[in-house]
Amino acid sequence: MLSCFFPAFNEEPNISHVVQEALEVLPRYADRIEVIVVDDGSEDGTADVVRALAADHPEVRLEQHPRNLGYGHALQTGLRTAKGDAVFFTDGDRQFSVADIGRLLDRFDEADLVAGYRIERSDPWHRLVVARVYHVVLRLVFGLRVHDVDCAFKLLRRRVLDAVLDDLVSRSAFISPELLIRAKQAGFEVTEVPIPHHPRVAGTPGGATPKVIARTLVEIVRMRRRLGASGRGRSIAGRR
Repeated sequence: MLSCFFPAFNEEPNISHVVQEALEVLPRYADRIEVIVVDDGSEDGTADVVRALAADHPEVRLEQHPRNLGYGHALQTGLRTAKGDAVFFTDGDRQFSVADIGRLLDRFDEADLVAGYRIERSDPWHRLVVARVYHVVLRLVFGLRVHDVDCAFKLLRRRVLDAVLDDLVSRSAFISPELLIRAKQAGFEVTEVPIPHHPRVAGTPGGATPKVIARTLVEIVRMRRRLGASGRGRSIAGRR
């Protein structure tokens, strides 16, 4: 089974499009699929849209947080509830095309985790500045050498989840690079592939706020302390 999940917060204008695209695209690659939306306490009609889709499509499932817990919580919920032998995730904001999963699958035979990186990031300038600083910090602290430390477009095998899931501690945006760090430390092969990134067509981005940045920095420090001297072990160069 191929599992696909979308973390979403206030994505009512976008979520129907990404779920319907997944229902159209994923059967090309797997006989059995599931499409999960993790609604992180949305204050709009995101959950209602997903319920309506699930009523017509048994492959669709809603996982809902009672309140907004943050991106890391949403990703953890998706990873823990996905049942497939292969698990794919991307955000529910339509900045990635589900059809580009084919780019990941083309490299899946040679890797345990295939991570996308944005060819050209379509975000406001201040988010690009924050992302650049974030990239440098993670490279210095953990030796994380990848093109795009927090690209939300990844495909991984069940054995990777089984090995690292219980060790994941992040509840912030740091969970995406933490997943790479844990997988590499566990000895899994990580490969990167370029993925197009598109401007938002609806909704408002919720990342890169001072609160999110502060929480992420706290988690980076905590993980560095936990890992101790081993935290900078092998760098994650990946195959390209």
